Amino acid sequence: MASLVGNRRSICVAVVCFFVQVSWAGEALSAATANAPSPNTDGQGISGRPRFVREFSSARDVTRAHPVLDRTLDIVAGPAKSGIPVDVLETPYAVTTDSGHRIFVTDVSAKKVHVFDFAHSKYSLLQDGDDHLRRPVGAAADRDGNIYVTDSGSGAISVYDSRGKFSRYLKPSRGSESYFEGPAGIAVDPATQHIYVCDSPRHMVIVLDKKGHALEHFGKRGGGTRAGEFRYPTQVVAALGELVVLDSGNRRLQILDVQGHFQREIQLGYTDSRTGLAVDNNGGIYVSDAVINRVQVFGQEGRLLYAFGQMGTKAGEFDGPAGLWVDSGDCLYVVDVQNKRVQAFQIDQQNAKGCR
Repeated sequence: MASLVGNRRSICVAVVCFFVQVSWAGEALSAATANAPSPNTDGQGISGRPRFVREFSSARDVTRAHPVLDRTLDIVAGPAKSGIPVDVLETPYAVTTDSGHRIFVTDVSAKKVHVFDFAHSKYSLLQDGDDHLRRPVGAAADRDGNIYVTDSGSGAISVYDSRGKFSRYLKPSRGSESYFEGPAGIAVDPATQHIYVCDSPRHMVIVLDKKGHALEHFGKRGGGTRAGEFRYPTQVVAALGELVVLDSGNRRLQILDVQGHFQREIQLGYTDSRTGLAVDNNGGIYVSDAVINRVQVFGQEGRLLYAFGQMGTKAGEFDGPAGLWVDSGDCLYVVDVQNKRVQAFQIDQQNAKGCR
């Protein structure tokens, strides 16, 4: 695996050597991309480079996708107290989908979670109850349609039912204190339904069952640099029987089995709290970089396959890409923070399901 090393200046110089303008139509995206391995040469089943499908930033984008249907918006919550319009992305951070292909986007400034349902031409918000969300940063869905939202402001995880209504806190008791110091990335294992939460200040990944019972943790308090140890883990993905953890402080990805046993690592050139992480259905790993406005794609064993994106406002361009997610239809969602939108790309051009 070719590791990205050196300081930030050397990274930028390397990028300039191969990084050219991205085409939203899915043409060659960079000089490095042009020389990257063709599909399947890495043994990962990577089927091709993403093709831009759509972008969305507000409730209007949902109805615009199906104008003939002329359906009424289903906005289920009132205006945010800050005065920010609730149906427009203000500071999007993370994105996920459920089995019904609804798209959930956390919004730090609005203290809300937006729900985009293109299949039914509906927009809504997760109902906050007492407006308890302080800083929603991560989101994940289980197979029953429950949505789990990490709130780094309150140190809790809010759970919403399949109708989008607040259900309960997933907050293991530790006296009167929150169990978590700063929950960030969250994932649900589709096989076991165990919930994995990155508690960044504690340098740990916490494993919970659906009732909120803490089953175990990976990493150690104070952090570390050895295999299976973390420094400020920020993102986690459970896919294909493995866990991929963004070990931000150590600038690497660690791949573990679901019991937390170290398997391998991938060195990264740069990471911070905004860096996003996703895994596709063939094991391809996607990592965003909000500084140089690109998304890197690695094979399952850690080989850098290609990168795409550049600074800009056009389709396929980014200004601060952060949260990432790949759904069951091989649709890659990229949270484009400063452009206040989410962009969707089709990964598998042969997939009949496609982006919804």
